[in-house]
Amino acid sequence: VMGNSSEFQKAVKLVIDTVSFDKDSTVQVFEATIRVLGSLLSAHIIITDTKQPFGDMTIKNYDNELLHMAHDLAVRLLPAFENTKTGIPYPRVNLKKGVPPDSNNETCTAGAGSLLVEFGILSRLLGDSTFEWVARRAVKALWSLRSNNTGLLGNVVNIQTGHWVGKQSGLGAGSDSFYEYLLKSYILFGEKEDLEMFNDAYRNIQNHLRRGREACNEGEGDPPLYVNVNMFTGQLMNTWIDSLQAFFPGLQVLIGDVEDAICLHAFYYAIWKRYGALPERYNWQLQAPDVPFYPLRPELVESTYLLYQATKNPFYLHVGMDILQSLEKYTKVDIVFNVLCLLSLLYMCGYATLHHVVEKTKEDRMESFFLSETCKYLYLLFDEENPLHKSGNKYMFTTEGHIVSVDERFRYSLWQDILPGEEDSAEKIKPNELKAVNFSSNCNRVPDERRYLLPLKSNYMRQIDQMVGLI
Repeated sequence: VMGNSSEFQKAVKLVIDTVSFDKDSTVQVFEATIRVLGSLLSAHIIITDTKQPFGDMTIKNYDNELLHMAHDLAVRLLPAFENTKTGIPYPRVNLKKGVPPDSNNETCTAGAGSLLVEFGILSRLLGDSTFEWVARRAVKALWSLRSNNTGLLGNVVNIQTGHWVGKQSGLGAGSDSFYEYLLKSYILFGEKEDLEMFNDAYRNIQNHLRRGREACNEGEGDPPLYVNVNMFTGQLMNTWIDSLQAFFPGLQVLIGDVEDAICLHAFYYAIWKRYGALPERYNWQLQAPDVPFYPLRPELVESTYLLYQATKNPFYLHVGMDILQSLEKYTKVDIVFNVLCLLSLLYMCGYATLHHVVEKTKEDRMESFFLSETCKYLYLLFDEENPLHKSGNKYMFTTEGHIVSVDERFRYSLWQDILPGEEDSAEKIKPNELKAVNFSSNCNRVPDERRYLLPLKSNYMRQIDQMVGLI
């Protein structure tokens, strides 16, 4: 993304020379997929891109080593999909020994249902339908377990019985990337069933999770807010939302519901302004954090970046600068906290998780998503001339922020060959037919004059500030 080809090439060679997955190590299937498998595939795609829009990222004598490594890792994850009565995978697998004997039979919806992008890319690059098929089967299994009454899914399920252990339906932890990947799988692979599932899910989210006035920027009533409800009844379960939900405005931008995205983004930005960070869980009724730590999550930055790309409103540049300054002020680790840093690293020893967003105490922890997402989206927000924006190629970000080109080679469905009778479900939809249901606006309805005013009218902005205790 930064065009630093020498560092990219050095990193790729380091991975090829030193990384092995032949380890007696138990990993989370979801995290290994989105963090490790996704990064290997993204780097492979960048290396083998004939156009090389980011500069010369080719590797001398490269022989698809990263793709082979991705294949090796995915094969080691496959046992998670075996011996489950529903087809929903086990949450953890040992890279050498398979599923541990004492493995948990319960998994979250996001963890089991957000494997399709990476597994699908791998299948289509290799010409082996196995990986996409098991991931797609898991998505269909979860989808079949949705409530007959509300159409909603819970957040924790038993992979053997299909019984919902966690009946909370929301947009945050345990559910978030399931919805994200329904849409992104359609964008990448063009499968009609993915868009149909997303549209149904989005309609049910609007009907049962959304509270507040109908329109974001007009009318009377409370600001729109998405709450956690019982999947079977639609009744409110609690009065908190979590920081992972801040991804949803970005997803709404992708589907064209920009107006609603503006309101939800403003709510999370108001929380950020109050604390200089996002608490992991925020109680909107008590106007206080329920879980006060902030592990440098990227979701608000991601939505800010996508809203700026959609509207070009400079307000979102100010939001990005505010976030950047907060990270520098509260999370950057000063050298006095790490006396073992080498002299060559004195400029920066890292950025730390905030243990408490009010007290600003730190933890010795910096998650990989800080670099792969938080920093990347901030950088791209301000880099108008980046090849990602100017090359003419179309790109999509995985849920871990890895770049994937939207390419015709991903449009051929290998998996349909081993799912007889489902030919109709593989019908392709042209990109310009992408439409969401039951939303208040779309990209084309953002008038030019709105690009130079605050995204929210001042009275509605004040209403949100009051809602989080800023004023």
